[in-house]
Amino acid sequence: MSQNRLEQLFKFLEEDPNDAFTLYAIATEYRNLDKKKAMEYYEKLLAEHENYVGTYYHAAKLYEEFGQNDVAERIYKKGMQISRQEGNLHAFSELQQAYNKMMGLDYEDD
Repeated sequence: MSQNRLEQLFKFLEEDPNDAFTLYAIATEYRNLDKKKAMEYYEKLLAEHENYVGTYYHAAKLYEEFGQNDVAERIYKKGMQISRQEGNLHAFSELQQAYNKMMGLDYEDD
């Protein structure tokens, strides 16, 4: 992670505190540095920008990493609902695949 990039993102956030893309970019930057901090930004997105479809996959995956599969399941389901409403079938498909894998419903041969 580039500290300069994170600093620049925080400047963008100061200019527009409600910009979903900036919040998402900050969460993504924190993903490999501080997972709890990343989750704070994902949670803010889920609460304040419900239709920002990209959040659902990454937030649910992070909850899986934290061992909170019940929360991940809820987020995947909500993400599938929102992505379908938004007509984003690519996102829906990715969320459904991740959900099925977490639930042991993927039937791919190893």
